[in-house]
Amino acid sequence: MTNSPTPTDTTSPGRPRSGRRWWWAGLAGLLVVALAGVAVWYFVFRDTAPAEVDIDTAAESVDGGNGSSASSTPSPAGDSLDGTWSIDTSIGDFDAAGSVFTSAFVGYRVNEQLAGIGAKTAFGRTPDVTGTLTIDGTTATNAEFTADLTTLESDDSRRDGQLRNQAIQTSQFPTATFTLTEPIDIGAVPTEGTTVTVDATGELTLHGVTKRVTVPLDTKLVDDTIVVTGLLDIRFADFGISKPTSAAVLSVEDTGTMEVQLFFTKD
Repeated sequence: MTNSPTPTDTTSPGRPRSGRRWWWAGLAGLLVVALAGVAVWYFVFRDTAPAEVDIDTAAESVDGGNGSSASSTPSPAGDSLDGTWSIDTSIGDFDAAGSVFTSAFVGYRVNEQLAGIGAKTAFGRTPDVTGTLTIDGTTATNAEFTADLTTLESDDSRRDGQLRNQAIQTSQFPTATFTLTEPIDIGAVPTEGTTVTVDATGELTLHGVTKRVTVPLDTKLVDDTIVVTGLLDIRFADFGISKPTSAAVLSVEDTGTMEVQLFFTKD
C-alpha cells in the first residue's frame, strides 16, 4: 500500500497558528481603541466654538468672497455717506447647529472648565439685532443697537436654557443695548474694501446695568453696505452677573467677550 504524502507544516517552529490569531486580534483591538479615542476627542473634547468675528470674513457675506481685497474704487455712495443707515438682517445666514454665522449677530464668548473634559470656549449668538447709524460728512454722530438675548443660541441647548435663570438671566433682562455717546470722526470717506479701525465710546446696558465702555471696531465699506465687527472684554462683576453653576462646570473665568457683526445699509 502506498502511503499518502504528509501535508507540509508551514507553521514556523515554536510559533503555532493560534499565536498568530491572537496577535492579529490584539492589533485589531488596539486599532479599535485608537479610533474610539479619536471619536471621543472629536465629539467631546475638541473646542467647537466658532472663530472670533473678523472683518474680512464678515465682508464676504456681502461681496461673495472678495471681502479681503482692498481697492481704490470710490464709495458707491459717491463722495458722501451722509444719512441714516440701518442694520440689515437680510444679509447672510444664521444656523447655530450648522455653525453658519454669516448674518448680523451679537454674541458672547467665555472660557470654562468642564468636568471630565477640560477647557472649552462657551459661546452664544443671536441674529435678532436692530439698530441705526447716522453719518454727517466723515463723522458718525449717532449709533445704537439692541440685541434680543432670549434667542441666544450655541452648540448646546442645555447651556442656552440655563441662561434664562443664571448668569445674564434673559428671563429678567431680555435685551442688551449700546448707544454711542461720543461722535466718531474717520477723517475721510473710506474707499471700497478698505478696513478702517475706530473706537466707539458709549453706554452698554447689560443685565440691567449701564456702563460706559469703548468698543474697538473694524469697519469696511463693501458695495452699498457698511460692515462692522468688534470684540469687547467684559468683567461679569461690573454688570452684576453671577457666574453660572452646574455639576458639569468646574469653573468659569471672571471675564467674557462680547462680539458684534453688523451690516448697515442706507435708508
